Amino acid sequence: MKNQTTSTTTPPLHSHKLLHRATFNRLYMAVYATALLTLLYHHSHSLFNNSFPSFSSFLLLLSDLILAFSWTCTQSFHLRPIRRHEFPENLRKQTLKEREDDNTESPPLDIFICTADPLKEPPIGVVSTALSVMAYDYTSENVSVYVSDDGGSQATLFAFMEAAKFARHWLPFCREYNVVQRCPQAFFDGDFYVNCSPEADRMKVINLHSIITAKFANSSR
Repeated sequence: MKNQTTSTTTPPLHSHKLLHRATFNRLYMAVYATALLTLLYHHSHSLFNNSFPSFSSFLLLLSDLILAFSWTCTQSFHLRPIRRHEFPENLRKQTLKEREDDNTESPPLDIFICTADPLKEPPIGVVSTALSVMAYDYTSENVSVYVSDDGGSQATLFAFMEAAKFARHWLPFCREYNVVQRCPQAFFDGDFYVNCSPEADRMKVINLHSIITAKFANSSR
C-alpha cells in the first residue's frame, strides 16, 4: 500500500508523445512488406519450379533474403516514434524524498572515461567531460572518476594537470550558481553564457587559459 501511494505522489521524470508520422510509417511498412513478400515468392517460384535452376537465381534469392532481414531489423525504430520530454527539476525532488524515506545516503558511483588518440579525441574535450562529471549534483565523497588513456599521451596528461587547477574554481562556481550545463566547453560556447556575473567572466578567463595551454601542449608533441 505504501508503494502504491509513493508511486502516485512521485513527480514524473519524463513524458512521451507518439508522433503523427507513426501512422504513415506503419502504412509504408505494410505496403513495403507486401511488395517484399511478393518478390521473394517470385524468386522462390522461379527457382524451385524450374527444371534446371540457375546459380544466379539462387544468388538473387539469397541477396533479397539478406536485404529483407536487414530492413526488418531496422523497422522497430519507425514503428512507434515518440518525442520524450524530461523533467530534470523533479529528479532532485525524488532523490531527496527517497533519501528521507530510506534514511540512507547516495550510493557510491564509479565513472570511467576512456580515451586513446589525442588527435581524434582532443584532450580539451576529454577534460570537459571529466569536469562535467565531477560537477554532478551528487555527494562528492561518493563519486570516483577514473580516466583511462590507452595512448599514454603527454598532451592529455598536461591537459588534466591544467584541468585540476581549473576545477578548483569551476566546481564551486557550478554549485554556488546552480549551473545546469556543467560542461565548460558547452557552457561557454553555447547560449548558456548570457547575462553572466563578473564571477562568470572570471571563470571564462580561467577556462580560456586552460584551453590555450592544452592546445599548445598538443601542438608541440
